[in-house]
Amino acid sequence: MDIIDPGVSDYLLSHCTPADDLLRELAAETREAFPSSAGMQISHDEGELLTMLVRLTGARQAVEVGVFTGYSSVCIARGLPADGRLLACDVSDEWTSIARRYWERAGLTDRIDLRIAPAIETLRALPAEPYIDFAFVDADKVGYPLYYEELVPRLRPGGLIVLDNVLRAGRVLDPACEDEADVAMRRMNETVVADDRVDSVMLPVRDGVTLARRR
Repeated sequence: MDIIDPGVSDYLLSHCTPADDLLRELAAETREAFPSSAGMQISHDEGELLTMLVRLTGARQAVEVGVFTGYSSVCIARGLPADGRLLACDVSDEWTSIARRYWERAGLTDRIDLRIAPAIETLRALPAEPYIDFAFVDADKVGYPLYYEELVPRLRPGGLIVLDNVLRAGRVLDPACEDEADVAMRRMNETVVADDRVDSVMLPVRDGVTLARRR
């Protein structure tokens, strides 16, 4: 299922704050270095949405689960104040080696703490109190329920968690789609809408984005 018509996609990209040279170069290097995985990189309009959400929430403490080559990290960190911090979780030194270079070029290395380890281990080791202002999850889909359950109790009231790829190209609508990731996301979506700890909205942004705000 095409969630967004290609013509609409082009129009959206031409009507948001344009990517600067650094983001354009990062996207191009990612496509060249990892052509079979480049689709994991968020689109620029989604990156601008992340920056705006970070600023609107006044976030100072942010968490990202799933870094890839760092496009979303740049967008999140740019929305933070100078003393803000982004905890970036990934398992790949290869992918994040590109991210590190672009973080340095963007002057963001002092805001980003990269942890190379299974994200669930990193999250479980965080302080238990609600102190996180903003979280973005864009990683292995089967792990989403685990990440969500570790993050929500740590969100401060008014804190926001953003879940990417919640539509799975429309496959969550079809019960016949029984891929492990599709099943996990279908269950994740039902969990969020029934969770009385948060207010949530699902948006047809790219492959689907859910915003869940801690009550």
